[in-house]
Amino acid sequence: MKDLQSWEDAGEIELYYFDESGFSQRSNLPYGWSPVGKPTQMKSYPHNKRLNVLGFMSRRQKLIFHATEERVDSAKVVALFNKLAESKDPLKPAVVLLDNASMHRSAEFRRHRLDWMDKGIWPIYLPKYSPELNLIEILWRKVKYSWLPLDSYETFDRLRESVNDILSKFGQEYKINFV
Repeated sequence: MKDLQSWEDAGEIELYYFDESGFSQRSNLPYGWSPVGKPTQMKSYPHNKRLNVLGFMSRRQKLIFHATEERVDSAKVVALFNKLAESKDPLKPAVVLLDNASMHRSAEFRRHRLDWMDKGIWPIYLPKYSPELNLIEILWRKVKYSWLPLDSYETFDRLRESVNDILSKFGQEYKINFV
């Protein structure tokens, strides 16, 4: 991993961390404060929609993402990898670190590996059960626990707009220090 990051720092490769995450109106806020005697109440949404987000993130604050209300499957993962193939620097290899989710190991996903490698995209699997090595997990945590305003949970449309707005502004208004 350190070698890959060194090669990225030297400008020899593009290094991306790939993963999926889900957002719903069920708040992810683990705790909160309110004045004594005036508890803050939030509406609960037990049966709600889910916004699924797939993304490639680099330590250089670059993010390529796709948000959908549909179920995420191998076809959606393949489509986003194809989008990366279209947008990456053709002269520089792109290494993509990803977890061992079934949709990343499916026959459909594997069928595209040689095409991606021909286009300079090298998917590499992280060790099983090691989400701490996938830096995009930090992005998902920041969005859910720090950057999403509380009023984002009032309607699903507002949640979708807020998530898309934050992710679209990642690298400009929203940054992560990976030091």
